[in-house]
Amino acid sequence: MQIIHHVNELRTLLAEVRHSGKRIAVVPTMGNLHRGHIRLVEAGTAHADFVVSTIFVNPMQFGANEDLDKYPRTPDADINKLTDAGCHCLFAPPVGEIYPEGLQQHTVVSVPGLSERHCGASRPGHFDGVATVVSKLFNIVGPDVAIFGKKDYQQFQVIRKMTSDLCFGIDILGVATERDSQGLALSSRNGYLSDTQKQTALCLSRTLAEVAQRISDGERDYRTLEQQALQTFTASGVRPDYFNICQADNLAPATRADLQLVILAAGFVGTTRLIDNIEITLSE
Repeated sequence: MQIIHHVNELRTLLAEVRHSGKRIAVVPTMGNLHRGHIRLVEAGTAHADFVVSTIFVNPMQFGANEDLDKYPRTPDADINKLTDAGCHCLFAPPVGEIYPEGLQQHTVVSVPGLSERHCGASRPGHFDGVATVVSKLFNIVGPDVAIFGKKDYQQFQVIRKMTSDLCFGIDILGVATERDSQGLALSSRNGYLSDTQKQTALCLSRTLAEVAQRISDGERDYRTLEQQALQTFTASGVRPDYFNICQADNLAPATRADLQLVILAAGFVGTTRLIDNIEITLSE
């Protein structure tokens, strides 16, 4: 696996790859890789001939009081995992390579509507940072396909809309959430949790599954289901952020007429903010 830190060097390499007729996939990450990330790389190898994984802890998507400085960084372990997974190239740029004039002077890409709900309401500006860095990575790599995990379902839909709106011509592939043996969604932030807190965190996935089952069984009072789920979070030791039953494509509040749904949830276990979701397809 080649390791590259500078844009021009990566572009030179990928021009040769493209000239040889190979299909290119990109897997954007912030590092501290777990099994969920590796599934993305594996999906890349299944859909392309040459896989570029990126590791960049993007300061633009962190708020003033968030965990940018302490966000876990494990470069040596990440390199080993990517190599074993069959990744062909790692692009790991320094911040100055992506934001040479600093964040305040940088153009910002914003996706209206989708970015303003759910995590966007809790973390103002977060998805502007995501959309900006992903659009830069798309322009730097020029991939045929980009692979994203569905654990951050809102991010996945924001990127899909941005890609369509800006005519990138890139296939966006979503990969299902990877979970541990008890059902906890894998996340780099799980490393902040004690064993006891991990047990508490299971409330997210279990509540999502229970509400999804109730909807599949015919319940349609979505706002009441949301309030009951928030109460379950609190009773279980999770400080709720939100629990929203949504239309799957635009993430607006679901109505009785909608058949493709997603439930989005976020909450705090201790000081660690966790997110999870579950998709539901209803019959007419």
